[in-house]
Amino acid sequence: MSNAIVTTQSNFETEVMEASMTTPVLVDFWAPWCGPCRTLMPTLERVVDSHNGALKLAKVNTDEEPALSQMFGIRSLPTVVLFKDGKPVDGFMGAQPEGAIRAFLEKHLTAQAEILAEDEADAADTVIAPDLEERILLAQEKLTAEPEKEEHKAELADLLAQTGDADSARELLAGLTTLAESEAAKRVQTRLAFLEIAERAPSAIDLQDAIAKDGKNLAARHQLGTRFLNAGQAIAALDQFLTILRTDRKFENDLGRRSMLDAFRIIDDAEVVADYRRKLSTAVLA
Repeated sequence: MSNAIVTTQSNFETEVMEASMTTPVLVDFWAPWCGPCRTLMPTLERVVDSHNGALKLAKVNTDEEPALSQMFGIRSLPTVVLFKDGKPVDGFMGAQPEGAIRAFLEKHLTAQAEILAEDEADAADTVIAPDLEERILLAQEKLTAEPEKEEHKAELADLLAQTGDADSARELLAGLTTLAESEAAKRVQTRLAFLEIAERAPSAIDLQDAIAKDGKNLAARHQLGTRFLNAGQAIAALDQFLTILRTDRKFENDLGRRSMLDAFRIIDDAEVVADYRRKLSTAVLA
């Protein structure tokens, strides 16, 4: 994974201390003989990878780097330490579940929250990824060539909804007749529903602060999960919805479960969807 760094005494100053001045660095102190370390490592990698460069992971093999272990007083493995602004600010010991790790990071990753606080529904301010822009152009060309084909309208509506252009997506949806109740139309409607939630929600930084103060603020978790989802951070979004489900099945008529099912409809990563369907089933049966 591009964000994972094998860290030694010779590069610790550069790769961790200096790097953390601009990007938080999660340092994993581990050893090859440590079973819980091997369990934790892929979870850390998945969490860091999901932040798309807003967080880095450094790995310290304590068998090979005893001086670093001694420097930070590591007495139990695995131990994970978060570095920000050139110094350690927090940490935990043991193989923690993914949801707990994300909750641990929530109060620290304010930079990510500031990015997510952008109004993703405002099309004038939305930066469209080149591949998405190209897909929109192709869909527009197909619709121009065959304006009677509703599948082209549904495809274009879905792509426009991904950019936050809700009005144009709704206009295309209104033109559907035979496909009005199709899975393609429902996919667009789901995207629009999540966009509407984000429009009414506080900023992401405010939501992060609210959750840091009260981890059982499920309304804030749902709004933050929606912002994650609209920003393309599927795993982070699903973790928020799953936390709601596990905390209170009765909250807003089982909102956590319903939000996960809606999210599955619009997440393109089949592996992530399959993983969280299993987690959903386990949580429901618990």
